[in-house]
Amino acid sequence: MAQKEDFQVEKDNIIDYQLRFQKLLISISTKYINADLSNVTSLIESSLEQIGNFVGADRSYVFSYDLKNKTTSNTFEWCKDGIEPEIENLQNIPINYIQQWLDAHTKGEAFYVEDVSLLTDDGEFGLKAILEPQGIKSLIAIPKIKNNELIGFVGFDSVEKIHKYSEDEKNLLFVFASMLVNIIQRKEQETLIEKQKKSEETLLKNIAKQNQQINEYTQMVSHDLKSPILNIHTLISWCKTDLKESLDSQNLNHLDEILFNVEKMDSLIDGILDYSTVDKVDAKDKVLDLNQLVQNIVNNMSIPDHVVVNIQDNLPSIIGNSWRYKLVFKNLIQNAIEYNDKENPKVEVGFENKENFYKFSVKDNGIGIKPGYFDKVFKVFSKLHNNTSSPGIGLSIVKKIITNYKGDIWIESKENIGTTIYFTVLKQN
Repeated sequence: MAQKEDFQVEKDNIIDYQLRFQKLLISISTKYINADLSNVTSLIESSLEQIGNFVGADRSYVFSYDLKNKTTSNTFEWCKDGIEPEIENLQNIPINYIQQWLDAHTKGEAFYVEDVSLLTDDGEFGLKAILEPQGIKSLIAIPKIKNNELIGFVGFDSVEKIHKYSEDEKNLLFVFASMLVNIIQRKEQETLIEKQKKSEETLLKNIAKQNQQINEYTQMVSHDLKSPILNIHTLISWCKTDLKESLDSQNLNHLDEILFNVEKMDSLIDGILDYSTVDKVDAKDKVLDLNQLVQNIVNNMSIPDHVVVNIQDNLPSIIGNSWRYKLVFKNLIQNAIEYNDKENPKVEVGFENKENFYKFSVKDNGIGIKPGYFDKVFKVFSKLHNNTSSPGIGLSIVKKIITNYKGDIWIESKENIGTTIYFTVLKQN
Protein backbone atom coordinates (compact mmCIF):
# COMPACT_ATOMS: atom_id res chain seq x y z
CA MET A 1 0.00 0.00 0.00
CA ALA A 2 2.78 2.43 0.91
CA GLN A 3 4.54 1.71 -2.38
CA LYS A 4 1.32 2.41 -4.28
CA GLU A 5 0.85 5.70 -2.44
CA ASP A 6 4.45 6.70 -3.16
CA PHE A 7 3.91 5.96 -6.85
CA GLN A 8 0.75 8.09 -6.90
CA VAL A 9 2.53 10.97 -5.17
CA GLU A 10 5.36 10.78 -7.70
CA LYS A 11 2.87 10.71 -10.58
CA ASP A 12 1.00 13.71 -9.16
CA ASN A 13 4.27 15.61 -8.77
CA ILE A 14 5.19 14.94 -12.40
CA ILE A 15 1.80 16.12 -13.62
CA ASP A 16 1.95 19.22 -11.44
CA TYR A 17 5.43 19.98 -12.79
CA GLN A 18 4.24 19.64 -16.39
CA LEU A 19 1.25 21.90 -15.80
CA ARG A 20 3.39 24.56 -14.15
CA PHE A 21 5.87 24.33 -17.04
CA GLN A 22 3.04 24.76 -19.55
CA LYS A 23 1.65 27.76 -17.66
CA LEU A 24 5.13 29.29 -17.64
CA LEU A 25 5.43 28.81 -21.41
CA ILE A 26 2.01 30.39 -21.98
CA SER A 27 3.03 33.35 -19.81
CA ILE A 28 6.29 33.81 -21.74
CA SER A 29 4.49 33.41 -25.08
CA THR A 30 2.00 36.13 -24.12
CA LYS A 31 4.85 38.48 -23.22
CA TYR A 32 6.57 37.73 -26.52
CA ILE A 33 3.43 38.47 -28.53
CA ASN A 34 2.83 41.78 -26.74
CA ALA A 35 6.52 42.68 -26.53
CA ASP A 36 8.00 46.10 -27.18
CA LEU A 37 10.69 45.01 -29.60
CA SER A 38 13.13 47.59 -28.23
CA ASN A 39 13.30 45.43 -25.08
CA VAL A 40 13.76 42.08 -26.80
CA THR A 41 17.23 41.46 -25.31
CA SER A 42 16.06 41.88 -21.72
CA LEU A 43 12.90 39.90 -22.49
CA ILE A 44 14.87 36.94 -23.87
CA GLU A 45 17.34 37.05 -20.98
CA SER A 46 14.44 37.12 -18.53
CA SER A 47 12.79 34.10 -20.17
CA LEU A 48 16.12 32.22 -20.16
CA GLU A 49 16.31 32.87 -16.43
CA GLN A 50 12.72 31.72 -15.86
CA ILE A 51 13.13 28.50 -17.84
CA GLY A 52 16.63 27.89 -16.45
CA ASN A 53 15.45 28.21 -12.87
CA PHE A 54 12.40 26.07 -13.55
CA VAL A 55 14.31 23.11 -14.99
CA GLY A 56 17.11 23.49 -12.43
CA ALA A 57 19.82 24.56 -14.89
CA ASP A 58 22.81 26.66 -13.83
CA ARG A 59 23.33 28.34 -17.18
CA SER A 60 20.98 28.87 -20.14
CA TYR A 61 21.88 30.41 -23.47
CA VAL A 62 21.05 31.01 -27.12
CA PHE A 63 23.48 30.37 -29.98
CA SER A 64 23.22 31.26 -33.65
CA TYR A 65 24.65 29.08 -36.41
CA ASP A 66 26.56 30.62 -39.29
CA LEU A 67 26.55 27.59 -41.56
CA LYS A 68 28.08 29.53 -44.44
CA ASN A 69 31.21 30.34 -42.43
CA LYS A 70 30.90 27.13 -40.39
CA THR A 71 30.87 28.87 -37.01
CA THR A 72 28.51 29.31 -34.09
CA SER A 73 28.28 32.18 -31.60
CA ASN A 74 26.67 32.74 -28.21
CA THR A 75 24.11 35.59 -28.49
CA PHE A 76 22.20 35.48 -25.17
CA GLU A 77 23.11 34.00 -21.80
CA TRP A 78 21.80 33.71 -18.25
CA CYS A 79 23.88 32.35 -15.36
CA LYS A 80 22.83 31.37 -11.88
CA ASP A 81 24.52 33.24 -9.03
CA GLY A 82 28.05 31.91 -8.59
CA ILE A 83 28.24 30.48 -12.12
CA GLU A 84 30.80 32.02 -14.45
CA PRO A 85 29.45 33.47 -17.73
CA GLU A 86 30.96 32.10 -20.93
CA ILE A 87 29.39 34.29 -23.62
CA GLU A 88 32.58 36.27 -24.33
CA ASN A 89 34.56 33.05 -24.76
CA LEU A 90 32.07 31.49 -27.13
CA GLN A 91 32.14 33.64 -30.26
CA ASN A 92 32.79 32.29 -33.77
CA ILE A 93 33.44 28.75 -32.52
CA PRO A 94 34.25 26.40 -35.44
CA ILE A 95 31.36 24.04 -35.98
CA ASN A 96 33.65 21.06 -36.47
CA TYR A 97 34.49 21.29 -32.74
CA ILE A 98 30.90 20.26 -31.96
CA GLN A 99 30.12 17.99 -34.90
CA GLN A 100 28.01 15.58 -32.78
CA TRP A 101 26.02 18.58 -31.63
CA LEU A 102 25.44 19.79 -35.19
CA ASP A 103 24.55 16.32 -36.48
CA ALA A 104 21.73 16.02 -33.93
CA HIS A 105 20.41 19.51 -34.66
CA THR A 106 20.50 18.94 -38.41
CA LYS A 107 18.09 16.04 -37.83
CA GLY A 108 15.86 18.33 -35.75
CA GLU A 109 16.81 16.48 -32.57
CA ALA A 110 18.00 17.66 -29.19
CA PHE A 111 21.65 17.12 -28.27
CA TYR A 112 21.68 15.75 -24.74
CA VAL A 113 24.61 14.74 -22.56
CA GLU A 114 23.54 13.49 -19.17
CA ASP A 115 27.12 13.06 -17.88
CA VAL A 116 29.93 14.98 -19.61
CA SER A 117 32.57 12.93 -17.80
CA LEU A 118 31.45 9.86 -19.76
CA LEU A 119 32.13 11.47 -23.15
CA THR A 120 34.92 10.04 -25.27
CA ASP A 121 38.15 12.04 -25.04
CA ASP A 122 38.79 13.25 -28.61
CA GLY A 123 41.76 15.48 -27.84
CA GLU A 124 42.12 19.17 -27.08
CA PHE A 125 39.54 20.21 -29.68
CA GLY A 126 37.03 17.48 -28.85
CA LEU A 127 33.65 18.09 -27.29
CA LYS A 128 34.71 16.86 -23.87
CA ALA A 129 37.70 19.22 -23.87
CA ILE A 130 35.39 22.15 -24.66
CA LEU A 131 32.75 21.35 -22.04
CA GLU A 132 34.81 20.29 -19.01
CA PRO A 133 36.74 23.60 -18.63
CA GLN A 134 33.35 25.32 -18.36
CA GLY A 135 32.50 23.06 -15.44
CA ILE A 136 29.59 21.49 -17.29
CA LYS A 137 28.33 18.18 -15.90
CA SER A 138 25.14 17.84 -17.99
CA LEU A 139 23.65 19.74 -20.90
CA ILE A 140 20.81 19.77 -23.36
CA ALA A 141 20.73 21.84 -26.56
CA ILE A 142 17.51 22.25 -28.55
CA PRO A 143 17.73 23.27 -32.25
CA LYS A 144 16.17 26.53 -33.42
CA ILE A 145 14.57 25.97 -36.81
CA LYS A 146 13.00 28.62 -39.04
CA ASN A 147 11.23 27.54 -42.22
CA ASN A 148 13.00 24.15 -42.12
CA GLU A 149 16.37 25.91 -41.83
CA LEU A 150 18.66 25.33 -38.84
CA ILE A 151 19.53 28.77 -37.43
CA GLY A 152 20.85 28.02 -33.94
CA PHE A 153 19.99 26.43 -30.63
CA VAL A 154 18.95 27.11 -27.05
CA GLY A 155 20.86 25.22 -24.38
CA PHE A 156 20.87 24.51 -20.67
CA ASP A 157 23.97 23.60 -18.63
CA SER A 158 24.10 21.89 -15.27
CA VAL A 159 27.32 22.85 -13.48
CA GLU A 160 26.70 21.99 -9.85
CA LYS A 161 25.27 18.51 -10.40
CA ILE A 162 24.21 16.05 -13.09
CA HIS A 163 20.68 16.63 -14.36
CA LYS A 164 18.49 14.08 -16.15
CA TYR A 165 15.89 15.51 -18.55
CA SER A 166 12.61 13.65 -19.11
CA GLU A 167 10.99 13.33 -22.53
CA ASP A 168 8.21 15.70 -21.43
CA GLU A 169 10.80 18.30 -20.44
CA LYS A 170 12.49 17.93 -23.82
CA ASN A 171 9.19 18.40 -25.66
CA LEU A 172 8.37 21.55 -23.71
CA LEU A 173 11.86 22.92 -24.31
CA PHE A 174 11.24 22.45 -28.04
CA VAL A 175 8.15 24.66 -27.63
CA PHE A 176 10.31 27.29 -25.93
CA ALA A 177 12.85 27.11 -28.76
CA SER A 178 10.08 27.81 -31.30
CA MET A 179 8.97 30.81 -29.26
CA LEU A 180 12.54 32.16 -29.26
CA VAL A 181 12.71 31.83 -33.04
CA ASN A 182 9.58 33.98 -33.32
CA ILE A 183 10.68 36.81 -31.03
CA ILE A 184 14.23 36.97 -32.42
CA GLN A 185 12.82 36.98 -35.92
CA ARG A 186 10.51 39.85 -35.00
CA LYS A 187 13.45 41.81 -33.62
CA GLU A 188 15.50 41.17 -36.75
CA GLN A 189 12.58 42.34 -38.87
CA GLU A 190 12.21 45.56 -36.88
CA THR A 191 15.94 46.25 -37.15
CA LEU A 192 15.74 45.84 -40.89
CA ILE A 193 12.81 48.26 -41.10
CA GLU A 194 14.62 50.85 -38.98
CA LYS A 195 17.64 50.70 -41.26
CA GLN A 196 15.43 51.17 -44.28
CA LYS A 197 13.78 54.21 -42.74
CA LYS A 198 17.17 55.94 -42.38
CA SER A 199 17.71 55.99 -46.12
CA GLU A 200 16.02 59.19 -47.38
CA GLU A 201 16.98 58.61 -51.01
CA THR A 202 14.97 55.38 -51.20
CA LEU A 203 12.24 56.25 -48.68
CA LEU A 204 9.23 55.78 -50.99
CA LYS A 205 10.59 52.54 -52.36
CA ASN A 206 11.36 51.29 -48.86
CA ILE A 207 7.84 52.00 -47.60
CA ALA A 208 6.36 49.68 -50.21
CA LYS A 209 9.01 47.09 -49.47
CA GLN A 210 8.42 47.34 -45.72
CA ASN A 211 4.68 46.77 -46.12
CA GLN A 212 5.38 43.62 -48.10
CA GLN A 213 7.92 42.43 -45.55
CA ILE A 214 5.55 43.09 -42.67
CA ASN A 215 2.81 41.07 -44.33
CA GLU A 216 5.19 38.20 -45.02
CA TYR A 217 6.56 38.45 -41.50
CA THR A 218 3.06 38.40 -39.98
CA GLN A 219 2.19 35.24 -41.89
CA MET A 220 5.49 33.61 -41.03
CA VAL A 221 5.32 34.42 -37.32
CA SER A 222 1.68 33.41 -37.14
CA HIS A 223 2.36 30.07 -38.83
CA ASP A 224 5.32 29.42 -36.54
CA LEU A 225 3.24 30.27 -33.46
CA LYS A 226 0.55 27.79 -34.43
CA SER A 227 2.83 24.83 -33.71
CA PRO A 228 3.71 25.63 -30.06
CA ILE A 229 0.13 26.69 -29.35
CA LEU A 230 -1.14 23.40 -30.76
CA ASN A 231 1.40 21.52 -28.64
CA ILE A 232 0.34 23.38 -25.50
CA HIS A 233 -3.35 22.78 -26.25
CA THR A 234 -2.74 19.08 -26.86
CA LEU A 235 -0.69 18.63 -23.70
CA ILE A 236 -3.25 20.39 -21.52
CA SER A 237 -6.10 18.43 -23.11
CA TRP A 238 -4.26 15.18 -22.39
CA CYS A 239 -3.69 16.24 -18.80
CA LYS A 240 -7.34 17.16 -18.38
CA THR A 241 -8.50 13.83 -19.80
CA ASP A 242 -6.00 11.70 -17.87
CA LEU A 243 -6.55 13.54 -14.58
CA LYS A 244 -10.28 14.12 -14.78
CA GLU A 245 -10.99 11.74 -11.91
CA SER A 246 -8.12 12.85 -9.66
CA LEU A 247 -8.38 16.66 -9.94
CA ASP A 248 -10.94 18.72 -8.06
CA SER A 249 -13.33 21.11 -9.81
CA GLN A 250 -11.14 24.15 -9.13
CA ASN A 251 -8.11 22.61 -10.85
CA LEU A 252 -10.26 21.42 -13.76
CA ASN A 253 -11.60 24.96 -14.09
CA HIS A 254 -8.02 26.26 -14.18
CA LEU A 255 -7.26 23.87 -17.05
CA ASP A 256 -10.41 25.04 -18.85
CA GLU A 257 -9.28 28.66 -18.44
CA ILE A 258 -5.88 27.81 -19.93
CA LEU A 259 -7.52 25.99 -22.86
CA PHE A 260 -9.89 28.93 -23.42
CA ASN A 261 -7.00 31.38 -23.61
CA VAL A 262 -4.93 29.09 -25.84
CA GLU A 263 -7.91 28.72 -28.20
CA LYS A 264 -8.40 32.49 -28.08
CA MET A 265 -4.76 32.99 -29.04
CA ASP A 266 -5.19 30.49 -31.86
CA SER A 267 -8.23 32.41 -33.15
CA LEU A 268 -6.25 35.63 -32.96
CA ILE A 269 -3.46 34.15 -35.07
CA ASP A 270 -6.01 32.93 -37.64
CA GLY A 271 -7.47 36.43 -37.71
CA ILE A 272 -4.06 38.01 -38.22
CA LEU A 273 -3.38 35.61 -41.09
CA ASP A 274 -6.71 36.46 -42.72
CA TYR A 275 -6.18 40.20 -42.26
CA SER A 276 -2.65 40.13 -43.66
CA THR A 277 -3.53 38.00 -46.71
CA VAL A 278 -7.06 39.10 -47.58
CA ASP A 279 -5.84 41.69 -50.11
CA LYS A 280 -2.95 39.50 -51.31
CA VAL A 281 -4.96 36.54 -52.61
CA ASP A 282 -4.02 36.02 -56.25
CA ALA A 283 -7.32 34.70 -57.57
CA LYS A 284 -9.58 35.85 -60.39
CA ASP A 285 -13.00 37.20 -59.49
CA LYS A 286 -15.97 35.21 -60.73
CA VAL A 287 -19.75 35.16 -60.51
CA LEU A 288 -20.84 34.26 -56.97
CA ASP A 289 -24.30 32.94 -56.13
CA LEU A 290 -24.82 34.55 -52.72
CA ASN A 291 -27.85 32.37 -51.94
CA GLN A 292 -25.63 29.29 -52.00
CA LEU A 293 -22.59 31.03 -50.48
CA VAL A 294 -24.40 32.47 -47.45
CA GLN A 295 -26.44 29.32 -46.84
CA ASN A 296 -23.27 27.18 -46.89
CA ILE A 297 -21.66 29.54 -44.38
CA VAL A 298 -24.60 29.23 -41.98
CA ASN A 299 -24.74 25.44 -42.40
CA ASN A 300 -21.06 25.10 -41.53
CA MET A 301 -21.08 27.42 -38.52
CA SER A 302 -21.55 26.12 -34.97
CA ILE A 303 -24.67 28.18 -34.27
CA PRO A 304 -26.43 27.58 -30.91
CA ASP A 305 -29.89 26.01 -31.23
CA HIS A 306 -31.68 29.02 -29.74
CA VAL A 307 -30.24 31.43 -32.35
CA VAL A 308 -32.35 32.10 -35.45
CA VAL A 309 -30.61 33.18 -38.67
CA ASN A 310 -32.93 34.38 -41.44
CA ILE A 311 -31.60 34.83 -44.97
CA GLN A 312 -33.61 36.94 -47.41
CA ASP A 313 -34.83 35.05 -50.46
CA ASN A 314 -33.27 35.62 -53.87
CA LEU A 315 -29.99 37.20 -52.86
CA PRO A 316 -28.25 38.54 -55.98
CA SER A 317 -25.23 37.14 -57.75
CA ILE A 318 -22.15 39.36 -57.65
CA ILE A 319 -18.65 39.42 -59.10
CA GLY A 320 -15.91 38.73 -56.58
CA ASN A 321 -13.58 36.28 -54.87
CA SER A 322 -15.38 33.48 -53.05
CA TRP A 323 -12.95 33.29 -50.10
CA ARG A 324 -13.13 37.03 -49.47
CA TYR A 325 -16.90 37.23 -49.44
CA LYS A 326 -17.14 34.13 -47.26
CA LEU A 327 -15.01 36.02 -44.74
CA VAL A 328 -17.33 39.03 -45.01
CA PHE A 329 -20.58 37.18 -44.32
CA LYS A 330 -19.10 34.73 -41.81
CA ASN A 331 -17.53 37.47 -39.69
CA LEU A 332 -20.66 39.63 -39.75
CA ILE A 333 -22.97 36.73 -38.80
CA GLN A 334 -20.55 35.48 -36.16
CA ASN A 335 -20.24 38.99 -34.72
CA ALA A 336 -24.04 39.36 -34.58
CA ILE A 337 -24.31 36.11 -32.62
CA GLU A 338 -21.34 36.81 -30.34
CA TYR A 339 -22.67 40.17 -29.12
CA ASN A 340 -26.25 39.12 -28.41
CA ASP A 341 -27.62 38.89 -24.87
CA LYS A 342 -31.27 38.19 -25.72
CA GLU A 343 -33.12 34.99 -24.84
CA ASN A 344 -34.14 34.62 -28.48
CA PRO A 345 -31.26 35.97 -30.58
CA LYS A 346 -32.10 36.79 -34.19
CA VAL A 347 -29.85 37.53 -37.14
CA GLU A 348 -31.19 38.73 -40.49
CA VAL A 349 -29.22 38.82 -43.74
CA GLY A 350 -30.82 41.02 -46.39
CA PHE A 351 -30.22 43.31 -49.35
CA GLU A 352 -31.68 46.16 -51.39
CA ASN A 353 -31.31 46.48 -55.16
CA LYS A 354 -30.06 49.99 -55.99
CA GLU A 355 -29.33 51.47 -59.42
CA ASN A 356 -25.54 50.97 -59.48
CA PHE A 357 -24.95 48.77 -56.44
CA TYR A 358 -26.40 46.27 -54.01
CA LYS A 359 -26.88 47.36 -50.41
CA PHE A 360 -26.44 44.39 -48.05
CA SER A 361 -27.27 44.27 -44.36
CA VAL A 362 -26.68 41.97 -41.41
CA LYS A 363 -29.05 42.85 -38.58
CA ASP A 364 -29.26 41.55 -35.00
CA ASN A 365 -31.30 42.20 -31.86
CA GLY A 366 -28.24 42.17 -29.60
CA ILE A 367 -26.58 44.53 -27.14
CA GLY A 368 -26.07 47.39 -29.60
CA ILE A 369 -23.23 49.89 -29.88
CA LYS A 370 -22.88 53.46 -28.60
CA PRO A 371 -22.75 55.97 -31.50
CA GLY A 372 -19.29 57.18 -30.49
CA TYR A 373 -17.87 53.69 -31.06
CA PHE A 374 -19.14 53.05 -34.60
CA ASP A 375 -15.76 53.71 -36.22
CA LYS A 376 -13.75 52.08 -33.44
CA VAL A 377 -15.18 48.60 -34.04
CA PHE A 378 -13.58 48.50 -37.51
CA LYS A 379 -10.07 48.98 -36.13
CA VAL A 380 -7.73 45.99 -35.76
CA PHE A 381 -7.88 44.31 -32.32
CA SER A 382 -10.67 46.65 -31.21
CA LYS A 383 -13.19 45.11 -28.80
CA LEU A 384 -15.98 46.87 -26.90
CA HIS A 385 -16.31 43.96 -24.47
CA ASN A 386 -13.44 41.87 -23.08
CA ASN A 387 -15.54 38.96 -21.85
CA THR A 388 -15.95 37.36 -25.26
CA SER A 389 -13.82 34.88 -27.17
CA SER A 390 -13.73 37.18 -30.21
CA PRO A 391 -10.15 38.20 -31.13
CA GLY A 392 -11.36 41.66 -32.20
CA ILE A 393 -10.23 41.50 -35.81
CA GLY A 394 -13.28 40.21 -37.74
CA LEU A 395 -14.83 43.58 -38.59
CA SER A 396 -11.40 44.91 -39.59
CA ILE A 397 -11.17 42.09 -42.14
CA VAL A 398 -14.68 42.86 -43.42
CA LYS A 399 -13.93 46.56 -43.88
CA LYS A 400 -10.64 45.81 -45.64
CA ILE A 401 -12.38 43.52 -48.14
CA ILE A 402 -15.30 45.88 -48.83
CA THR A 403 -12.94 48.85 -49.21
CA ASN A 404 -10.74 46.91 -51.64
CA TYR A 405 -13.83 46.27 -53.75
CA LYS A 406 -14.56 50.04 -53.68
CA GLY A 407 -17.63 49.58 -51.51
CA ASP A 408 -18.84 51.42 -48.42
CA ILE A 409 -19.54 50.01 -44.96
CA TRP A 410 -21.28 51.61 -41.99
CA ILE A 411 -23.21 50.89 -38.81
CA GLU A 412 -26.65 51.79 -37.46
CA SER A 413 -27.24 50.74 -33.87
CA LYS A 414 -29.18 51.41 -30.66
CA GLU A 415 -28.02 50.16 -27.28
CA ASN A 416 -29.98 47.15 -25.97
CA ILE A 417 -32.03 47.03 -29.19
CA GLY A 418 -29.60 45.82 -31.82
CA THR A 419 -27.16 46.60 -34.60
CA THR A 420 -27.30 46.61 -38.39
CA ILE A 421 -24.11 46.64 -40.44
CA TYR A 422 -24.56 47.79 -44.03
CA PHE A 423 -22.16 47.43 -46.93
CA THR A 424 -22.36 48.04 -50.65
CA VAL A 425 -21.14 46.03 -53.63
CA LEU A 426 -20.88 47.67 -57.03
CA LYS A 427 -22.78 46.07 -59.88
CA GLN A 428 -20.58 44.79 -62.70
CA ASN A 429 -21.40 43.52 -66.18
